[in-house]
Amino acid sequence: MSVEALHVVDGTYELFRAFYGAPSRENAQGEEIGAVRALAGSLLALVTREGATHVGVAFDHVIESFRNDLFEGYKTGAGIDPKLWGQFRLAEEATRALGFVCWPMVEFEADDALATAAHRFAGGVGQVRICSPDKDLMQCVRGSDVVVVDRRRNKEYDEAAVAEKIGVAPTSIPDFLALVGDDADGIPGVPRWGAKSTASVLATYTHLEKIPALARDWTVAVRGRDTLAENLATQREDALLYRTLATLRTDVPLEESLADMTWRGARRAQAAALAERLEDAGLMSRIPSWAED
Repeated sequence: MSVEALHVVDGTYELFRAFYGAPSRENAQGEEIGAVRALAGSLLALVTREGATHVGVAFDHVIESFRNDLFEGYKTGAGIDPKLWGQFRLAEEATRALGFVCWPMVEFEADDALATAAHRFAGGVGQVRICSPDKDLMQCVRGSDVVVVDRRRNKEYDEAAVAEKIGVAPTSIPDFLALVGDDADGIPGVPRWGAKSTASVLATYTHLEKIPALARDWTVAVRGRDTLAENLATQREDALLYRTLATLRTDVPLEESLADMTWRGARRAQAAALAERLEDAGLMSRIPSWAED
């Protein structure tokens, strides 16, 4: 039987969203559990309301990755609220207890796992749905076969929608982020390269290597192009490094096959322990199916 859709979920984003959007709550042991309670509900909604049948959820088990070895300024775990950081491991345990495939990333990042899954399974399913609003994941979009889904805003981005939103094709997203920068990941970008000018230039030249070194050779008219060309010329090696940082890997060693990612239901004993730890008396009744022991 063919698989209509594979949902791959940015668990780190979901946990952050839950932490800052759901009420804080401690259990009887003094453990902060509010975000994981909300996360559990969000994951169950995938199968109960959004019709997901095959699911993988990726987490940053640690914030640092191989990219920190490439660039000193890349994002770290510094500044994360201890109450949020304290729920990272519990989030992974909850994901497994609810019967979902869980990918905790150490050397790579959660986004790399999602990119790998999209790359590996696209073509073998009707559609890969990457559940995250992060624009760096839009580089994975391919036609309508691989799409990015912002579950909170109920928006879906296929290739045409990415071009409309960002101004460039998905394959140019790493180049776009290299020039504009990405504060969330600690990528500084190249001075004076704003979103509009970058989109205009990349819409014509696609990638950094194809942008002429001299502004007089540009066939696209953008404001301040002499300064843009000069800044890129002096920081071209930096820009290429930033693009490497922004380029998601598609070679993460994920062990699961597509069949392994079938959601067969929650694990009853683990779910019962989770419900007790989360002090969520209604959790068990909200689970629609149980995996065989």
